[in-house]
Amino acid sequence: MATFLYRIGRWAFRRRRLVGGLWLGALLLALAAAAMAPAGEEEDLSMPGTESQKAFDLLDERFPESNSQGAEARLVFRAPDGQRVTARENKAAVQDTLGSLDGGDQVASTTDPYESGAVSEDGTIAYSTITYTEGAVDLTESTKSALEDAANQARDAGLTVEIGGSALDAEEEPGGTTELIGVAVAAVVLVLALGSLVAAGLSLLTALLGVAIAFGLVSALAVPLGLTSTVAILALMLGLAVGIDYALFITSRFRDECAQGSEPEEAAGRAVGTAGSAVVFAGATVFIALVGLGVVGIPELTKMGMGGAGAVALAVLVALTLVPALFGLFGRRILPRAHRKASSDRRSGGEGPHPVPTAAGRPGLSTRWARFVLRRPVAVLMIAGLGLGAVALPALSLELGLPGDESKSVETTQRRAYDLLSDGFGPGFNGPLTVVVDTSASSGDADTRSTTNQVVKTVRGVDGVASVGDPVLSRTKDTAILTAVPRTAPNSGETKDLVHAIRGAVSGVEADTGATILVTGTTAMNIDISEAMSDALIPYLTVVIGLAVLLLLVVFRSVLVPVKAALGFLLSVGAAFGVLVAVFQWGWAADLLGIEQTGPVMSLMPILIIGIVFGLAMDYEVFLLTRMREAHVHGASPGEAIVGGFRHSGRVVAAAAIIMISVFAGFVGMSSPTIQTMGVGLAAAVLFDAFVVRMAIVPAVLALLGHRAWWLPRILDRVLPNVDIEGEALTRRVPASATVPDTAVPPLPVGRHQG
Repeated sequence: MATFLYRIGRWAFRRRRLVGGLWLGALLLALAAAAMAPAGEEEDLSMPGTESQKAFDLLDERFPESNSQGAEARLVFRAPDGQRVTARENKAAVQDTLGSLDGGDQVASTTDPYESGAVSEDGTIAYSTITYTEGAVDLTESTKSALEDAANQARDAGLTVEIGGSALDAEEEPGGTTELIGVAVAAVVLVLALGSLVAAGLSLLTALLGVAIAFGLVSALAVPLGLTSTVAILALMLGLAVGIDYALFITSRFRDECAQGSEPEEAAGRAVGTAGSAVVFAGATVFIALVGLGVVGIPELTKMGMGGAGAVALAVLVALTLVPALFGLFGRRILPRAHRKASSDRRSGGEGPHPVPTAAGRPGLSTRWARFVLRRPVAVLMIAGLGLGAVALPALSLELGLPGDESKSVETTQRRAYDLLSDGFGPGFNGPLTVVVDTSASSGDADTRSTTNQVVKTVRGVDGVASVGDPVLSRTKDTAILTAVPRTAPNSGETKDLVHAIRGAVSGVEADTGATILVTGTTAMNIDISEAMSDALIPYLTVVIGLAVLLLLVVFRSVLVPVKAALGFLLSVGAAFGVLVAVFQWGWAADLLGIEQTGPVMSLMPILIIGIVFGLAMDYEVFLLTRMREAHVHGASPGEAIVGGFRHSGRVVAAAAIIMISVFAGFVGMSSPTIQTMGVGLAAAVLFDAFVVRMAIVPAVLALLGHRAWWLPRILDRVLPNVDIEGEALTRRVPASATVPDTAVPPLPVGRHQG
């Protein structure tokens, strides 16, 4: 592996203009394809095989005139204080408003609240349901404007009017202020870590190019593959974070090799052969974790995983080819000015390549920290482990759900409409359940009506049901739908229990009549997806962690190191879940983060964060332990290997973690609850994993294990391939004059001080 990548690095260095031109061409093609491609559609979450999804599919088949998952709006009217919406003037204003919408472009139907009984008991609130022939993303701006103009018409008449439903849902677009702040912080960290504007700009430029290509490809493939804006944002988030990190690691190693006296071309080859090997295996763990999301069975989650995995794969390719090509363009300008001057002075004296002398003085922070952990491994391990355990405690109260209008800001009309409906009709009105009665196996209109009447009676008898509407029959008279309104809010535990209670109660009617009775609706779908996610968690962890442990077993040729890595990941992800519960359920620091509404954590988040964080955690494990393994292979004692690993990689890993945290935190400012939750969860997980698990727990455990940390049974030693991630083959093939032993001259420090 190291030799192959070494050749790639030198080839890219020599053919720098060709490599740069190819990547520039790829960027232009991706952007052109994105510009010409039609906009993708935002799809509702679906879970094939669940009862609620079967019901939606049946409704589309039996009621083709209506789109069961099409756009819908609710105009909610409230009369002025002391008045009723049934008063003549107010009633006329409501009907005039609805009349301006009826028959409009893309409008399928509107309901009259006075005919349908959609007026609250106190007569102060009424609502009308407007259904559309297209999904929310396909609604034209003129259609949305007509809806808002109608609401303003009623407001001019003195009524309070809010708009709920999916009709005004907007696609989340990246590129806000907070994301730019995250990139700016990353740029500052790069400058401080590398001590050179050229080196920092190189890492940022390559990452942005990879992200731009990934974003362009996702946009171009949005329609053919059904990719949503969330897929694009995840690809942007991950591609930017890992792209900067991978470029940083290879650039840092290039600087070290130049400091050891290597010529730039040789340094580029060795940097790609060593740090590039770590990048390949780190990227592979992220790729496995993201692709593994497909085992859950949720199409949207599978697409998110594939989009993120593609962005990571592009970041690896850019790091292995474009980064060394830019080394060829900039050469020693990537080094800090002082080191360029020292090297120039030596060359002007007619001497060959020599290592750049480093500043004498006390060891860097990373080295001092590693030695501290070696002196007190038990204390460090106990404090770090117990600290993460304490942070993870709130995760025991984790509640899952899918965000609806209740999770939006109180400044939005959707949230105000939700609150008005709750006030006028009860909290469960915003999450009605749809019961579908299929009697196609029977014959005759009388059978359908009789069975449906039994279902209505049964559902009304279930404790927790506030009301059951009149059934509606299909044209073929073999399917009926009825609406049951719970007494409790959509995301409450009582509503979840109610869905199961209704399904249990109607099973008796199914047995007596032979009909198929299904409970669906957005609330039921959310419950089914949450339960499916919980059921898929163990298989997912088994597949992903199992494959990654095998990969790390090959990389480090150790049994205990991969197991330790997996256990450390569980600690960091548990602490991240604790933060999610504290922020999004309990409201801790919610105002500081701009989160206006607390509630259940989105049901997709646990498994999505597990997949992403596991891959990123293995990134730091690979980068940190590669240098330790390299020292161990060259004969260093366990303690010396730990100190050497931190001296070479500790500061760079810390800088990479800060960059990744900044990028993820930059997405917290977006309005989408999904992206907000993802940003907080990923930033917290990286913080805990990089600075607590990898920087404290890992060296403490390795110190306690000693030589046993690198133990590998003989049978595995014979069977496992030797991928040579440490670059031992490069050490043998490079002439002695081209390198200086690490024990003779310390490597070029990263930043101002060695560490």
